[in-house]
Amino acid sequence: MPLPPPVVLLRHGQSQWNLENRFTGWVDIDLTEAGREEARQAGLLLKEHGFAFDQAFTSVLKRAIRTCWIALDSLDTLWVPMHHDWRLNERHYGALAGLNKAETAQRHGEEQVHIWRRSFDIRPEAADRHHPSWEGFDPRYKNLSPQDIPTTECLADTVKRVRLFWEERVVPALTAGDRMLISAHGNSLRALLKMLEGLTDDEVVDLNIPTGQPMVLTFNAGLTLVSRRYLSEPSVIEAAMSAVAHPGPSLKAARP
Repeated sequence: MPLPPPVVLLRHGQSQWNLENRFTGWVDIDLTEAGREEARQAGLLLKEHGFAFDQAFTSVLKRAIRTCWIALDSLDTLWVPMHHDWRLNERHYGALAGLNKAETAQRHGEEQVHIWRRSFDIRPEAADRHHPSWEGFDPRYKNLSPQDIPTTECLADTVKRVRLFWEERVVPALTAGDRMLISAHGNSLRALLKMLEGLTDDEVVDLNIPTGQPMVLTFNAGLTLVSRRYLSEPSVIEAAMSAVAHPGPSLKAARP
């Protein structure tokens, strides 16, 4: 049996709320100009390394969709079918969505904010289901039952939906030999790697995935993950991971 082709994961480029150090979640925030350039460079890097794709998957959020579109454009393969799946959405941050992380740390403490950002099984306070901004009123989720649309999530919740996406959409395509690009978000990709690598709850807390850096996954014939690697130089990845681990100003720097 031939080996399945590698799968490329790509976290979306810098978004406006990444820049402003805000909790984003399911809020549909677009890329900054820097984020668009990250996506373009990701596509050029993939082209340099000889990658091509038969299918692309993204969340239903524009920052992931636009990143995928720009990367495919850099590869001159905009014709590649792109499929949008809500299960690739970022983790839902509930009532934290839109709040500045440094300001939130001033109010609740850096340790509490770190728990909200990175813990595996602790959910933030839920969003209001009756508020006009709740995603249950958004037409892109009209085919979902209300109980499937979260008001808050922990990473464990995200793992559950990402696992279903992988089993229903990716496994059949990999078995058929399709080459795939998956453009998604920091937490949905962390959830995917936890599932594929069998990472512990503590290990996944410390997993930092930088924006706009293609990650290549290889599998054996049984679709067990064999390896993952970034295409960029290790020094570039190390600096990008550090930026993810320590986003925006620190609590000390944010104080007047």
